[in-house]
Amino acid sequence: MTNPHDPPRRTLAGRCGCGAVHYTVPDAFAYAANCHCANCRRATGSAFKPFGGILRGQFQVTQGEDQLMRYGEPDGHDARCKVCGSLLYSIVREGEYVHVALGSLTDAPTVRPTAHIFTGSKAPWFTICDDLPQHVGHEGAG
Repeated sequence: MTNPHDPPRRTLAGRCGCGAVHYTVPDAFAYAANCHCANCRRATGSAFKPFGGILRGQFQVTQGEDQLMRYGEPDGHDARCKVCGSLLYSIVREGEYVHVALGSLTDAPTVRPTAHIFTGSKAPWFTICDDLPQHVGHEGAG
């Protein structure tokens, strides 16, 4: 039950690079991190994936559901636009959570990554230059 004295939650919009797929998510992420695991590096083509985690039922594709390409299982997969290839989100934690690729948001979330995770497998050519905690595994990311 919501408290009438609580401020309303903002709804954030996100989309792929070409605009074929759009989604919304409340600005109520449970956690956020920068993941350095090999799978996230391969999925993004970058040193790490900044993501925000939210319950799956709070994430909604609003346009282009038929333009999604899913790689993996129903309760654990990456979702991309099949037109432009943008990584939009991942279904994780036995299908209970969505890890939204923060770079795909068109609105700025209030959450910020609080840690670097899976640094035990980070790219050897990348140096972490901030003061966020670093975890060899998934500790600290929900």
